[in-house]
Amino acid sequence: MSSGPVGVAVVGAGVISNEYLRTLSAFPDLRVVGVADLDAGRATAVAREHGVPVAGDVATVLAVPEVELVVNLTVPAAHAQVATQALRAGKHVYGEKPIALAPGEAEKVLAQAAEQGLHVGNAPDTFLGAGLQSALRAVGAGHIGEPVAATTAVQGLGPERWHPDPAFFYQPGAGPLFDLGPYYLTALVALFGGVSRVAASAARAREERVVGSGPKAGQVFPVAVPTHVSALVEFASGVRATSVFSFDSALPRIQFEVTGTEGVLAVPDPNTFRGPLKVRANGADAWRDLPVAGRVDGRGLGVLDLARAIRRGGAPRASGTLALHVLQTMTAITHSAEHAEFTRIATCPTPPPPVPADWDPEAATVG
Repeated sequence: MSSGPVGVAVVGAGVISNEYLRTLSAFPDLRVVGVADLDAGRATAVAREHGVPVAGDVATVLAVPEVELVVNLTVPAAHAQVATQALRAGKHVYGEKPIALAPGEAEKVLAQAAEQGLHVGNAPDTFLGAGLQSALRAVGAGHIGEPVAATTAVQGLGPERWHPDPAFFYQPGAGPLFDLGPYYLTALVALFGGVSRVAASAARAREERVVGSGPKAGQVFPVAVPTHVSALVEFASGVRATSVFSFDSALPRIQFEVTGTEGVLAVPDPNTFRGPLKVRANGADAWRDLPVAGRVDGRGLGVLDLARAIRRGGAPRASGTLALHVLQTMTAITHSAEHAEFTRIATCPTPPPPVPADWDPEAATVG
């Protein structure tokens, strides 16, 4: 087994790559050695900004011997293709969400990785952050008794107001369900275990949207997916969740509450890594703050956890198996909305183990 920092290449030099690269560059257990993009100039500029030695197309960075792990930040339609290309080159893969456009594509990626003895991890990794891990500990400690139900909502007017190239958010593999749903559904699975069945309804408010910022401001683009989704999610554990995902609301709202037999837990935004975390016991007149413990913050924690699994053995927490289950759940929600029926989920994974209290992303552990 190799030792020392795991060599990483980032594929896809878009907006989110800067956040990843800032975080990954701070972890001693990782060494970022390459940035790739369809636009070679953009790859070069991003690599230069973050002090990464190699830049070019995908084939260029995959040919670098020091690259062991590819972080796939391409658009959703390219996720499975780039993952397959990296696996063929003998590289482990960590991808942005969703893992693929369809469960069948994701299953092929995971089967290929298993055949080659390689790891697949996938975003979101926000559930590894201090906020959601503290929520997991609060539920486990019995602060609200036995969990009964959850209510989640994420609503707003959509990313075209701030994103300079937002059209892909409204194509298959995105929309509010596939773009924001993974944060909420992954956190729910971490809390309650696998989903057994879903029921849903969905709508699309407008057939076209307008870019609101950047060089493409004013351009009109088509909307190909539902922009408001309401789902009832049933877990094999017996817990139920009611969830709303919307790009149609003038009233921004983020809600994540878990109701138990003894109270309610207000869980942090699952698209972040920190708090606050609050509990309200049955009969209490006000919320009470709970501690948020952990030294974890920033996208890339899943990459680090995967790198440590590569060096030490074992499975990553933000695994491809978990991502497949979330993708199956979102696909089932889409099917249910289209056919007005309960839809069952094919898999029921075990929740990933919690992050140890002393887990330190800034420590060098693989030397």
